[in-house]
This record gives sequence, structure tokens and C-alpha cells, in this order.
Amino acid sequence: MELQLILGISVIGLLFAYYLTRNVLKRDTGTSKMQEISNAIKEGAEAFLRRQNRTIVYLAFALAAFIYIMYAFFRTPTEHDPVSAGQLALWTTLSFVLGAACSVAAGYMGMWVAIRSNIRTASAATRSMNDALQTALRGGAVSGFFVVAMSLLGVAGLFSIINSLGITNDVTKIPLLIVGYGFGASFVALFAQLGGGIYTKAADVGADLVGKVEAGIPEDDPRNPAVIADLVGDNVGDCAGRGADLFESTAAENIGAMILAAGLYRSNLEIFQTAGLPLFGVILFPLVARAFGIIASIVGIMLVKTNEKEDPMKALNRGYFVTSILVITGFFIASKWLLGEYYLNFFICGMIGVLTSVAFVYITQYYTEYTYRPVKYIAEASQTGPATNIISGIAIGMESTGFPVLVIGAAIVSSYFLGEHSGLQNAGLFGTAVATMGMLGTAAYILAMDTFGPITDNAGGIVEMSQQDESIRVKTDRLDSVGNTTKALTKGYAVGSAALAAFLLFGAYIDEVRNYLPSFQPVINLNKPEVFVGAIFGAMLVYIFSSLAIKAVGGAAYSIINNVRKQFKDNPGIMAGTSKPDYGQCVDIATKAALKKMVMPGLLVVGMTIGVGLVFRWLYYSAGGVSNPNGASGAEVIGGYLMVGTIAGILMALFLNNGGGAWDNAKKFIETGQYGGKKSDPHKASVVGDTVGDPFKDTAGPSLHVLIKLLSTLTLVLAPLFV
Repeated sequence: MELQLILGISVIGLLFAYYLTRNVLKRDTGTSKMQEISNAIKEGAEAFLRRQNRTIVYLAFALAAFIYIMYAFFRTPTEHDPVSAGQLALWTTLSFVLGAACSVAAGYMGMWVAIRSNIRTASAATRSMNDALQTALRGGAVSGFFVVAMSLLGVAGLFSIINSLGITNDVTKIPLLIVGYGFGASFVALFAQLGGGIYTKAADVGADLVGKVEAGIPEDDPRNPAVIADLVGDNVGDCAGRGADLFESTAAENIGAMILAAGLYRSNLEIFQTAGLPLFGVILFPLVARAFGIIASIVGIMLVKTNEKEDPMKALNRGYFVTSILVITGFFIASKWLLGEYYLNFFICGMIGVLTSVAFVYITQYYTEYTYRPVKYIAEASQTGPATNIISGIAIGMESTGFPVLVIGAAIVSSYFLGEHSGLQNAGLFGTAVATMGMLGTAAYILAMDTFGPITDNAGGIVEMSQQDESIRVKTDRLDSVGNTTKALTKGYAVGSAALAAFLLFGAYIDEVRNYLPSFQPVINLNKPEVFVGAIFGAMLVYIFSSLAIKAVGGAAYSIINNVRKQFKDNPGIMAGTSKPDYGQCVDIATKAALKKMVMPGLLVVGMTIGVGLVFRWLYYSAGGVSNPNGASGAEVIGGYLMVGTIAGILMALFLNNGGGAWDNAKKFIETGQYGGKKSDPHKASVVGDTVGDPFKDTAGPSLHVLIKLLSTLTLVLAPLFV
């Protein structure tokens, strides 16, 4: 019953995504000039994604072969394995490949619709604000529903197949066979987010520094050779990249929650049997609760509408609050149905998760919207030049880690406490898992708002480049401003969900290690030198990874800047408006740079994790293994590596996202002339600050969301190799 419900609602989510696609694509595509620009964006985005996916496929198959070989030939089977060594290798590898394939499909589908929604949004702006808002949101929602539905369908489908084939007699062991699905999704998401982020910010920085600062022309001016590459970048980074990011979030958390649910059932077998609660219901509870989130998001999307005078952000917020209320209702139904008399505490845990997501939305708004103190502070500092702009931006980014950590801490402690006092044994971690499910309950709506951003950004660029009437540009500017806010909000949401999920997945890692090695104590002792060193390696990885991502943007932007300068110098007719720039050169430069520079950071994460685990496992057994009570096994060292790496990653991601977002909106605030000074005074300083913040907020920051969960899913997959 539970499995059929999950699969059924997932199919409904896919059908709704199809309905939205048809609804958007039947809308007007504007003038021939608008179509020409839109087609250039579409061709550039699809060409980049084809080349990027080809690279990812090669890397994924190489890693799949490595996983299979390590599981099948280099690992000593134990009596605690859920299945034979060959079957464990086969199903782990198959689930990895399926997760990777679904992640590629989810990212591509979201971008496919987005690059066809931008021109329809631009055309809709000629009619009404409501028409433009609904076109952009529904185009973005296709990605949201496709991602969430595919995630549930993949996890539930794999569970169903393995169960029906009778691969293992113990249903509670099935989640251990599908951990590869979450890792496959995370692996693809890292490269998709990193490659797309490098592309979009290299083009953006190049376009701004030469176009705005040196040539003094507006953003999206058709005379700028980098403008098409910039508009393409919005799609490959914020649509395809973020789609893959949230797909892996939902997939990894679903599997982690199922592992903890299986452990909860084993710990409370007699209690559940006495209460008449079925095994399937408890294990599938996280998926059922998430499935109700699809229904809630459908209602929220369909309720969004506005008028010419209302701030479009208010309409989006209304839809979000309706979705949140319905998600809470869905949690109540799922908890009461599947957890029986023990439902209340876990229902409250779900509410805590939803409220945590709301809190992150407001905190991110505070630090990134120019109606509040932090952005105004950066705008004021810009009056004295780029140096003070950059100093203030870094300071605001560091400050912005405070409130989110307090919210995360409150959510983890309270949900753990409620789980521990639910009447079930060892239920604290499961309480945090339920809170994470609550936070992800609105994922479809949140992703719709995220993809809304690049669609409206592209729509504004199309209107500007096709030289439409100023009144139309005013509408698209309003939507673009809202889109910048929604993109910042979803990044805050992604970090918040990653933080909650990190604790969930850390617990799942400990549970999985104990499944393969029951003598393993669920304690990570940082007083052991090996564990401490492993923990330092985890923190170091975050900094090295961030450095590589930011340097990649700088190197690619350098090439684009030189190309734009050369085109201006060699062809004076570009600035005079008598000849067109060669947009294709910048698109090609950004594509080659992104694909080349995304590989090293990704391989560093995977290689370093495998290396640390296997080296310290070898050292442990070389020094006496279990007969050495003071030694630390590879599994324990990786536990410290995962724990501290996750903490460092969360703080760094908050700093990069919020600091970069504040810089961006400080520039926009100055451009409106509302900050209280002359626009010309701090304008160049604010643009310089924004270009510093660009690789922070759209490349390194979002990639760290994925890194945090990739570490968790990678250690889940490799746990049997470290024990």
C-alpha cells in the first residue's frame, strides 16, 4: 500500500511537470528579433550541456568500474553482509549508475524547459505582469517536480525491485544495497554544479568588468560580446546545476532516512509488532511524507498570481506559505498512519524541519536583500572605493554564519530530543531524519523559485537586446530583481537542508558501519591521533576545493576579458552599433574553460576520501587491528573526516553564498539610486565587489552544498571497504 502510494504520487508529479511544460510551450514566442536572441541562448546552453554530460558519463563509468572491482575483488566478505559479495558489488554499482543517469536527466530536463521559457516570459511581459510571473514560475516548476518525483521514483523503484526479486530475506538490509543511488546522484551533481558555475561566473565577470567598468555600457547591452555567454551561463549553472544539486539532496536524504528507519525498526521490533505497525510502513515513512510534499507543491504553484501593482515576491511567498502548511498537514497524515501511537513527536519533528526552512528563507533575505542593513552597509562602503567594498562584503559574509548555525543547532537538538522521548528506543537520530524530510517537503516549490531566477534574468536580457519598449523592461527588471532574491533564498535553503542532512547521513554512516561490523562502537574519538588527522584532512578539503573553484572562475574570466577587449579594439563598429560582436567566441571560451577546470576539484574529493579511508584502514590492521585498543580503524578515521569536513563545509558555504549575494544586491541597490549618494560615485566599486562575489555565490558556494552531501554518500558507499 505504502509503496504503491509513493510510486503513484511520483507519477502524478511527473504528469504535472508534463502539464506545465505543455502550458508554457503553447505561449507566444514574441518577435523575430527576440527569437533570434533566444535561439542563440538555447544553442549555447544545449551545446555546453552535451559536452559536459559526455565528460561526466566517462568519469561516472570509470568510477562505477572502480566500485565494482573494489567490492567484488578487494574486499573480504563478512558474515554480516546483507548478500553475497558478488550481489553486493552488482547492486551497489547498478544503483550508482541509475542515480547518476537520473541526475543527468533531472538537470537536463529542467534546463530544456527553462531555455524555452525565457522568451515566452519576455513576450508575456508585453501583456501583463501576472502572465509573465506565471510563465516564469511554471517553467521553473517543471524542474522542481521532475527532480523530486524522479528522486522518489528511483529510490522506491529500486527498493521495490530488490524486494520483489528476493535478493535478501531481511527487508531492513535493502537500503544498504541502494546507497549507490545517492552517491551516483551526488557525483553527477558536483560536476554539473561546478562546471555550470565556472561557466556562468566566468562569462558574468568578463561581461561586467569590460562592459560596465571599462566601456561604461549597461548590463545585457547587445554590443557586449560576452552577453550571450552570460545568459547561457544562467541556464547551465542555475537550472541544470541546481536541478542536479537538489536531485542528489532528495535522493541521498531519502536513502539515509530509510537506513535509520530500518535501524529503528530492528531496535524496537517487539514494540512495533505489538502495536501492529508494519515493517514496510516504518521503513517507507520518510518517502510517504516526502510524497505528500509533491501534492502540496502542486497546489502552491497553481495558486500563484499577481497584479500590476503588487510586488511579485509577495505572490511567490503566498504560494510558499500555502505549500508549507500543506506539507505540515501531509506529515500529520503520514505520521498518524504509519507510526501509530508514537506519531506525535515525529510529527513535531517534521514541523521543526518545515519551520527551519522558513527561518532560512528569512535569514537569507535579511542578508541579501537591499531593504535591510547588511546590503546597505556594503553600498555605503562602496563610496570610498573597491577596497572598502570588498572588506565590508567579506565581513558581512562572515557575520551571516551566526543565525543559520543557531537555527541548525536548535533544529538538530530539538528533533533529536523529541525522537529520544517518543517512547521508542534509539530514536533520536530518526527524529533528526524526520526533521530533514520536513525541510525537504517544500523542495519542488523551492526549486521552482530557484529556476524562476535564470528564466527572468534571460527574459530581461532578451527584452534589452531586442530593444523593446522601456515599459516592458520595467516589468522584466522587477521580475529579475525578484529572481535574484529567490536564487539567494534557495541557496540558503540548500545549505540549511545540507546541514540537517549531514547529521542524518552521519548517523546513517555509523549505522551502516555497525551493520557490517557490529563490534564497532558508535563513537568518533578525536583524542586518537589518526582520527584527529583525518578530521583536519576533512576541513582542509573544503578550503582546497573552494580555492580551486574560485581560481577556475578567475582563469576563465581572464580569457573572456581579453577576448572582449580584443573584439572592441579590432572592430570599432561594435561600440558604434554598426556591426555585431562575435558572441560565439566567448561562448566557446567559457565552455572549454569550464569543462577543463571542473575535473580536478571533483577528482580531488573522491580521490582524497578513498585515499584517507584505505590508508588508515591499512595502518590499523598493520598495527594489530582489533587487538590494538588504542588504534583507530579506517571507518573511525573517515567518521572524523566526514564530521569535521561537513562542519567546515557548512560554514564556508554560508559565508560564500550570503557574502556573494549581499555584494550582488549592493550593486543593484546602488544602480537604483536609492542608497543616498550619487550613483556614479560608488558604481564601479560596487561592480568590482559584485564580480568578486560572483564566484563565491554561484560557483564555490553552491558546489560546497553538493560537496557536503557527496562526502556523506561517498562514505556510505565505501563504508564496507573501510571496516
